[in-house]
Amino acid sequence: MDKDFYKILPPRKGVSFDFKEMWDYRELLYFFIWKDIKVRYKQTAVGALWAVIQPFFTMIVFSLFFGILAKIPSDGLPYPLFYYSALLPWTFFANALIHTTNTMVENQRLITKVYFPRIFLPLSSVLSGLLDFFVASSILLLMMVFYGIVPHWQILYFPLFVLLTIVTALGVGLWFSALNALYRDFRYTVTFIVQFWMFASPVAYPSSMVPAKWQWLYGLNPMAGIIDGFRWAVLGKGNPPGITFLVSFTIILILLGGGLIFFRKMETEIADRV
Repeated sequence: MDKDFYKILPPRKGVSFDFKEMWDYRELLYFFIWKDIKVRYKQTAVGALWAVIQPFFTMIVFSLFFGILAKIPSDGLPYPLFYYSALLPWTFFANALIHTTNTMVENQRLITKVYFPRIFLPLSSVLSGLLDFFVASSILLLMMVFYGIVPHWQILYFPLFVLLTIVTALGVGLWFSALNALYRDFRYTVTFIVQFWMFASPVAYPSSMVPAKWQWLYGLNPMAGIIDGFRWAVLGKGNPPGITFLVSFTIILILLGGGLIFFRKMETEIADRV
């Protein structure tokens, strides 16, 4: 038998993805998502409540220091609602980046032994975080009831902004996971990047504080348009999609397209480098 019969060969040259192959392997994607969820909550004391604890206590700190003490505007919303509605998409995005960055290295034994669409690893890390997101969203619903906030027609855009958060996390995660597989010290910069990114996003302050002439520049941060749109869709207040969102949407498409191309190119080296 040919000695190369069992050799894992690199993908063909180019950056295109074989979507038929990905569909054929779809059950493996479900397995990866389920595995990520089980590992995340294995031997935890409170389980899925961790999904609520992080944004809820961050909301309390922000409400106290940025709201009550610093008196930062909140677009006419109660401070807890203002901050929690932004922390929901942000926490999902930040956690997805952290988990996605390490996914190629954590699964190095699997990568070097069998073939499967490598993109399933970062994709499953992003999608598995949806469970945390929807668990934490239940607290937002309770807060809206408490403050008497009734959703309006804008709530129809809620799935759109959730999808954009997923796409953004995947686009950036593809870059981070490939870079971390090639340069192991890259993961040490991710925590700093996430912290800086949060304060560059309208989480602790409204984007209305940014002068109108700089809104297009602010939109270069894709999470700016997403968080603004998420607040507007769920609570019916804040900035509706405008120039900031349009710029952010363009950047999201660029990040995803560039991430797919970069990940595909580096896929030929990842098995040898991890």
